[in-house]
Amino acid sequence: MADRTFYVTTPIFYVNDAPHIGHGYTQTVGDVLTRWHRQRGEGVWYLTGVDEHGQKVLRKADENGAAPQDWVDGLVEREWKPMLETIDLANDDFIRTSEERHATGVQAFWQKLNDNGAVYQGEFSGWYSVGSEEFVGEDDVADGEGDDEGHKISTLDGSRVEHVTESNYFFRLSDYQQKLLDFYDANPDFVQPASARNEVVSFVSRGLTDLSISRSTFDWGIPVPWDADHIFYVWIEALLNYVTAVGYGGDEAAEKRFDDLWPADLHIVGKDIVRFHAIIWPAMLMAAGLPAPKKVFAHGWILVGGQKMSKSKANGIHPTQIVDTFGSDAYRYYFSRALTFGNDGSISWEDIGARYHAELANGLGNLASRAAAMVGKYFDGALPPAGEHGDAERAVVELVATATADADAAIDAVAPQDAVAAIWRIVDALNGYVTDQQPWQVAKDESQRERLGTILNTTVEGLRALAVLLHPVMPKATAVLWESVGGATIGDLAEQRIADVPRWGQVPAGTPIVKTAPLFPRIDLTEE
Repeated sequence: MADRTFYVTTPIFYVNDAPHIGHGYTQTVGDVLTRWHRQRGEGVWYLTGVDEHGQKVLRKADENGAAPQDWVDGLVEREWKPMLETIDLANDDFIRTSEERHATGVQAFWQKLNDNGAVYQGEFSGWYSVGSEEFVGEDDVADGEGDDEGHKISTLDGSRVEHVTESNYFFRLSDYQQKLLDFYDANPDFVQPASARNEVVSFVSRGLTDLSISRSTFDWGIPVPWDADHIFYVWIEALLNYVTAVGYGGDEAAEKRFDDLWPADLHIVGKDIVRFHAIIWPAMLMAAGLPAPKKVFAHGWILVGGQKMSKSKANGIHPTQIVDTFGSDAYRYYFSRALTFGNDGSISWEDIGARYHAELANGLGNLASRAAAMVGKYFDGALPPAGEHGDAERAVVELVATATADADAAIDAVAPQDAVAAIWRIVDALNGYVTDQQPWQVAKDESQRERLGTILNTTVEGLRALAVLLHPVMPKATAVLWESVGGATIGDLAEQRIADVPRWGQVPAGTPIVKTAPLFPRIDLTEE
């Protein structure tokens, strides 16, 4: 295993309600990226979790007649943790902001900044969005229209705002305006994609005001250590989960783990919260003398029927609604391939079904089934040796090498859709290869038996490559494929390295090739 550890995080999600596929999208992409890095042989730490504090969660608990801790405990156990299993997440940690390890780290961090003079007490009088838990400047507030008529809204995200006046503690964020702009210039890839970077630079260039870091009108949160009448503003403590989860503010062993893992390699966030992660978060870290994460990547919204998912529009979809019909592998495949990470993307039930049957059932699944069936029919289920490669075989071998390199580069670019598209060139090429070489015709001529063996050996080797390359995307289906192509003779699928994929001839001749149950059985969608 390589010495470095690839540390990736998702946002921690509000537990005011059940999760939807927007949450699952973020987590799935993070999982695909980290599984790929594991298959490179790198150490990986993948963090996800939930944000349990704040006024929005408190109000939701009150609406349901529950104490806030009881409310979040129930949702986490009933909804959020089960979702990890539903979409086959291989996360290394799950942080809850109500955990003691988080509270301890948060208080240690802000005590340090207070001691260093980065915090002062003052009064906040202005606009606050409970929906996004965000203080909103006067220039970013407008009169609402339509359903929001009679209310003030934030032009930053369209959420309703309320006017509040509170005695709070403030972080001297304005001191970091030029430091942040200099940091963006020195690290042009810190915020991605370019549209998110432009938004962040523009926002900071307009000027930064000091940020309230506490609330004093309710008590659902982490207490400010030097003033028990205040709790920390939810974003101010939530952002710290990325360091508290890996040991910041803990004992000696925890601090060593923090030193080993920080800075994070990648924060994956939704585009609506990129400002918190690319402005407030690095400024906080600068004030504490800690390095910023290496990259913040903001993905777009999932659109259903052309609209952003929301409860009010009744177009929010729970991951189980898709997984129960198509399976977790198809879910992971669809959200890795069908949407361009970084852009908004529309989904539909019809598109999921069409891709499932065309690309998974007919493309990959049928290829695997045909290959195993022909080895069984013509060679009694034992992989035949390959004879001399001709131009067609050399083209397949070369394509596997090129596609592997292209997919690997796409993962580094945080472009899972490009990685899967590169891998799928192998699926299409192998299907074309089998069609062109017509092994069923070659089998009729006994003198061509070596040629027949070469065709089927090449096909199985291509499937071996696909099992490894697609394992980060579809862990269950590829485990079955690995069994089919005799992968046990090579080793555990999870231990296969991306760099070794193009090395040809890894499945020994004579290995049993097993026809398994269909990887992706056809689904009757007429009643769905």
